[in-house]
Amino acid sequence: MKSVIINDYDIAIYSIWYAILNDTERFINDIINAKINIQEWEIQKNIYNKSLEEKIYSYDLAFATYFLNRTNRSGIITGGPIGGKNQNGKYKLDCRSNKSDLIRKIVRISDYKNKIQLYNMEANDFIDKIILRHNPNEIFTFFDPPYYEQGKNLYTNFFKHEDHLNLQEKINNLSDYYWILTYDNKDEILSIYEDYSKYLYSINYSASNVRKAKEILIPSIKVKLDSIDSINIETI
Repeated sequence: MKSVIINDYDIAIYSIWYAILNDTERFINDIINAKINIQEWEIQKNIYNKSLEEKIYSYDLAFATYFLNRTNRSGIITGGPIGGKNQNGKYKLDCRSNKSDLIRKIVRISDYKNKIQLYNMEANDFIDKIILRHNPNEIFTFFDPPYYEQGKNLYTNFFKHEDHLNLQEKINNLSDYYWILTYDNKDEILSIYEDYSKYLYSINYSASNVRKAKEILIPSIKVKLDSIDSINIETI
């Protein structure tokens, strides 16, 4: 691996990455010592809400966001605690918080920190200032913009229709680059990317009710896709 470039405009998600890369030992110790219960969930939720208002990196925001990601339904901050506040659901708050497994992954990421570049940039700026400065044959980009329909309910930084259009205009400048783009399966997205090849693939959703839905995958003209293992893609 030569290097990995991570960009997230959500300051909370960016903060997680920054803390893991730059304050690894403290982050691991806090995972070890964290109590996984509703009382702690309430504390971390309050820290998240307060810290997010500052709109700048903070360690407290990083850990609170990570705690909520591991204890909320589907890892969505607005999803509410797994099992509900009364913990009477089928799954309990700690079902996604295997501490030894989480720590192992964090250590693994930290081992490569000298090969990881981290940014907190708006997508269009990131394309102009980072992607387009690289040789097209030496970089592969995965774009994961907010969902078109449910973005406002799932993300701190969601897109309006014109934002999706603006991103598409920027991506048009990347015809010589390798990239893929994923979206929820909506007619508006199919229309915006009407000049591109489009595929459907299945994904499990469990923010409220477990269900299987199809998402759109759009590759650049330089990327060739095939179904692999358990992932089956269908041409639209």
